[in-house]
Amino acid sequence: MLLPLTRFCVRHKRIVVFAFWIPLAIVLAVGSMRVGPAFETSMDLPSSEAREVNDILTTINPTQAGISSQIVINSPEGFTDEQFVASLVDAFARIDALDNVDVTSPFVRTNQISTSGTIAYATVDVPRMDLGERQPYVDAITDIMDPLAVGGVQVEYGGDLFAVFPIPESEALGLLAAIIILVLAFGSVLAMGLPIGIALLGLAVASSIVTIASNIVSMPDAATSMVAMIGIGVGIDYALFIVTRFREARHDGRDLEDAIVEAINTSGRAVIFAGLTVIIALLGLLTIGLEFVSGFAIAMSIGVATMVIASVTLLPALLAMVGHKIDETTRAALVGLAAFVVSGFVAVFTHNYAILLAGVLVALLVQLLRLVVPSLRTYLPHKAQNDHKQSVWWRWSRTVQRKPWTSLIGATVLLGILSIPMFSIRLGFGDFGNAPEDATVRKAYDLIAQGFGPGYNGPMLITITGDDANDTVVVDGFVDTLLNTDGVAYAGRLPLPSPDVALISLIANTAPQDAETTELVHRLRDDVIPAANIDAKLGGWTAASIDFSDYLGERLFFLIGIVLLLSFVLLMMVFRSLLVPLKAVLMNLLSVGASYGVIVAVFQWGWLADVIGVGKPGPIEAWAPMFLFAIVFGLSMDYEVFLLSRMKEEFQKTGNNALAVADGVAATARVITAAALIMVCVFAAFVLGDDRSLKLFGLGMAVAVFIDATVVRMLLVPATMELLGARNWWIPKWLDRVLPQIDVEGTHAQVGTTKP
Repeated sequence: MLLPLTRFCVRHKRIVVFAFWIPLAIVLAVGSMRVGPAFETSMDLPSSEAREVNDILTTINPTQAGISSQIVINSPEGFTDEQFVASLVDAFARIDALDNVDVTSPFVRTNQISTSGTIAYATVDVPRMDLGERQPYVDAITDIMDPLAVGGVQVEYGGDLFAVFPIPESEALGLLAAIIILVLAFGSVLAMGLPIGIALLGLAVASSIVTIASNIVSMPDAATSMVAMIGIGVGIDYALFIVTRFREARHDGRDLEDAIVEAINTSGRAVIFAGLTVIIALLGLLTIGLEFVSGFAIAMSIGVATMVIASVTLLPALLAMVGHKIDETTRAALVGLAAFVVSGFVAVFTHNYAILLAGVLVALLVQLLRLVVPSLRTYLPHKAQNDHKQSVWWRWSRTVQRKPWTSLIGATVLLGILSIPMFSIRLGFGDFGNAPEDATVRKAYDLIAQGFGPGYNGPMLITITGDDANDTVVVDGFVDTLLNTDGVAYAGRLPLPSPDVALISLIANTAPQDAETTELVHRLRDDVIPAANIDAKLGGWTAASIDFSDYLGERLFFLIGIVLLLSFVLLMMVFRSLLVPLKAVLMNLLSVGASYGVIVAVFQWGWLADVIGVGKPGPIEAWAPMFLFAIVFGLSMDYEVFLLSRMKEEFQKTGNNALAVADGVAATARVITAAALIMVCVFAAFVLGDDRSLKLFGLGMAVAVFIDATVVRMLLVPATMELLGARNWWIPKWLDRVLPQIDVEGTHAQVGTTKP
């Protein structure tokens, strides 16, 4: 089926590009804007104490069980001026009059004005709602409160209702770096443009699909950012593999159509297989059984699937359009590209995108000037290097093979040292104290911490049900017990329109993300509440986050086992070997372990935190390790299949394992290195953004890919392949007969004949 599809795309290239892909992108973009996003970060567990508290409150007062945020007022003159206080009371009343909004004024509850008398906050509770539904509430509240920020009065807004989740502008830096790497790798502007174009158009389609799908399936707020991160990386990589094989086929003498067909039939098959393994690894996350995790898994799977489809349909059509010109680059094209890249970097760093527009205009002007300036029309041809034995990579492999034990031990020790911090990993969720200093949620967080204490940024709720809920003496006695508990800053009863449920607000001495807060929650549930002999349950956002982290921590090893088993079976089917997949699994564990160690050292221990831009040390985002593991294992299959399939091909030709290893490394190292550098740049670009969770995930992915493509692929793989020799390709005959045949490299298909 793949060969007829490829020939159709080549022979009907304009239909594929202009009648399918471009209209598809436009229609989906318009459709997603019409439908609108419905993203929501749902942290509900199938069964947890915090979930039970939420269910109790939902039946009584949905706003109390919804999104709780704060309006923080910092008044240097205090709150003694009657006219000023009256204006605040009127503003809070107007906000409270909005549909589905409950406001608790600081002039009603005494603990909402600081002891200094200069900082006060009102709580704002709204029902749970999608991200797209929140903006009208935000606009209405800020329209009422902003006019009061005069005469030195500061008004800030804290909590989830006022948080924003933009795609980091720094992602543009990853794209610009990818452009440079591709030009250096290909020596051709056209060859560079194809992977970039595939990635961008695929991202546009995937983002629109994810936005529409968020109205059907629950997806987290940061889903589109994750799609951008994984989609751009794999999109460029997949196109890079195919374009490289196409150019080699052209230089081997094949005509245009046969060269495209050969590229898709070989590297294209590997891309499909690699993409499927990434998708399968991601969809394995569905076994976790959480909406939050499942939403991310589905969104990223859509991104990867879109890139795979674009690589084997859109890319062949574009290659047919470019034809032999793919190896030609004019001086005008290089000058124009330089203007675009330089202006792009300057624009991102200065946030002045008029500079980027100027760079584009310069690039266009140069293209016009080439019509009258002969030197600008000069072509700079670039020949692909098909004689891999003359490359530096062939010599590198032979060097590693001469001292395999040194390479193996050295690389293993290095990865082991990097993995050490992993053993102290603490899962959790960062709070708004990690937001950018100029963000209103961060300013509100800092003001509350300054005026009241860090724990006031994550209040918890305790519900009391049964006969005790109506017994004032029992409830008040329990509140006194809480106030005398170590780690509790405040406990007090809240009004609730139900005679069957009593509600208590509890605030810790420490910030929501601190380890001491987690310890307090466990101590209250395990010791304090049972000792009080009262039917009470502890919930709220902070407690729910802790429940969520505990659940994911328990399920992480289950997921690792599934992915390890799946990876082993898939590689065993592809390479008809027991040792090759076993080594791959162990090596990938080392690279992931090193990645975990780096993010723990930076984000939990605080090493180089100022350099990375981390607000303060804290837990590792609970969802990150499992996604990091699933994605890295999937992506490592790209490089594993590409490298080992070439080694096996050479081994089958000569029967000489040593030469097969050297030839395999030499033939694939350049494209693997370029692909890995692009991945590293795309992922590392998120480290320059503001969101802590994306910083953490971006750094983890960048480190994992870098280690996988360098230490693992260029040291551990050739060293172990050399040490094991022909035993690498051994498999019991009975198992070989049972396993299904998977032809990743297309060796059984005829794609044409070599042209003289």
